[in-house]
Amino acid sequence: MKFLRRGSATSPESVDGPSDEAAEREAVVVGERGRSQTAGKGRPTPSRRDAEGRRRGPVAPAPKTQREAIKRARALRGSKEDRRKSSADRKQAAADRRKRMMAGDDSVLLPRDRGPARAYARDLVDARRNLMGLFMPLAVVIFVTVIVPVPAVQTAGSLICLVMLVMMALEGVLLGRYVVTRVRSRFPKEQIGGLSYGWYAFTRATQLRRLRMPAPRVARGTTID
Repeated sequence: MKFLRRGSATSPESVDGPSDEAAEREAVVVGERGRSQTAGKGRPTPSRRDAEGRRRGPVAPAPKTQREAIKRARALRGSKEDRRKSSADRKQAAADRRKRMMAGDDSVLLPRDRGPARAYARDLVDARRNLMGLFMPLAVVIFVTVIVPVPAVQTAGSLICLVMLVMMALEGVLLGRYVVTRVRSRFPKEQIGGLSYGWYAFTRATQLRRLRMPAPRVARGTTID
């Protein structure tokens, strides 16, 4: 009897009771989790126009009178004219700087081009007729021979270009030694680096004459003392 009473006391109600309480507690926890997850912003996401407007700052209010509108239009026109004028000034300054660089003004030249020794080396290169001056046209010829779908033309063009490149390399070495020797004899008190001045002469000789910076100040064939 005790066994039946004990089992009857615990069977329907005692089992249902704790299970209901556990379900209620679980529902409360789930509800709290849902509220903690969904209560993040609490406001709608701003549109892109509103966000960009806040980044740019507050928008000026519309003019209330015609006089205020005219005044604001004049101020806007003046700012545009100032920007246009500053842009023109920058272009003019750049043009003046390039003109002075072409003339060989040391105050605006790059550090590698400054000094009387560098100017003398440029004169030595500009006074000579160099095969290296055909380096850029030779690059175009190489490109044309590559794209032409004729094996004979490709073979002949490759051979000619190879021979000219070898000759240019030899001429560059001889020119570099010549320029370094002349510059050292002209400026004995200055420290003249052989590799630096030799490479400087080589790179200048490979450029087309009208594209050299600074511009040549001596003609071809001129005797440089």
